[in-house]
Amino acid sequence: MHTWDTTLTTAGINEPALRHAYTRQRATVAGYRRHAYLAVRLLLPPALVPHVIAATAFMHHTDTVLDTTTGGHDGWPAWETEVRTGLESGTGAHPVLRPLLRTITSHPQLRTHVADFLDGAPLERESTGFATESAYQKYVDAYSLPAFMLIASLLLSPDADPGASREVCRTYIDGSQRLDFVNDLSEDLRDGRLGLSDEALERHGTTRRDLERARDTTGTRALLRAELGQARRDLLAARRLVAFAPPGHRAFTRAVIALETLTAERALAAGTGLLRRPAGPPLAGALGVLAREYRRRGR
Repeated sequence: MHTWDTTLTTAGINEPALRHAYTRQRATVAGYRRHAYLAVRLLLPPALVPHVIAATAFMHHTDTVLDTTTGGHDGWPAWETEVRTGLESGTGAHPVLRPLLRTITSHPQLRTHVADFLDGAPLERESTGFATESAYQKYVDAYSLPAFMLIASLLLSPDADPGASREVCRTYIDGSQRLDFVNDLSEDLRDGRLGLSDEALERHGTTRRDLERARDTTGTRALLRAELGQARRDLLAARRLVAFAPPGHRAFTRAVIALETLTAERALAAGTGLLRRPAGPPLAGALGVLAREYRRRGR
């Protein structure tokens, strides 16, 4: 693994204050999802590492702003204005925004995806649940997919077919988002949010109250199996995404999909235990994925 300073230098990020800003974002991303951070550091070319970190930190910060209202204060309008102004001017002082804008100068395709992500944010703010599967799919199109494209646009080959690659990206994020909504049930329900549709609950003969009380019933077991099974199928189908990445990015792309698939399988094994706590990929399995793909870098 290259040192962090080496990745910054290789990426052409030389100004001390800017290097510090990227380093702060590295700490945020490392604390958010450790195994994904390790995959970035181990498996991506050093020149790309700071840029993936910057895009991930921006996505995480924006999601936090959308979900947080403190003392009646809503920080979203000011953040949206600051980001859109930064996109127009190319400058910004915010410690999250400044690295992102520098990354856009190296990867200009990212600009459109940032704007799309901001456009979809109102649906994230308004959503506390979905009446139907169609409503969930609308959410994926409007918010989840633009969020994923912040990262995917840095991984795809410049000559990748835009329509075909985006279709596979959507398959991946549909599976990943569905997995997150099931895996985060215990936390989301405490916050008054449910990512599974009313339609799905009714189909399996269970209720929101059953989920809130972590009831181990035939209906809740069937619901979790169906949703996680669909998530796993989508993740496995998304392995086609590797074909749209250049050789230097393929090990990372394979690892990300494999880690999400391991999480889905762990969640399936947990059953209604997910109603009490989320599942993560088994440590040995996650380390095995990283070790295998480290050996396969460049292929």
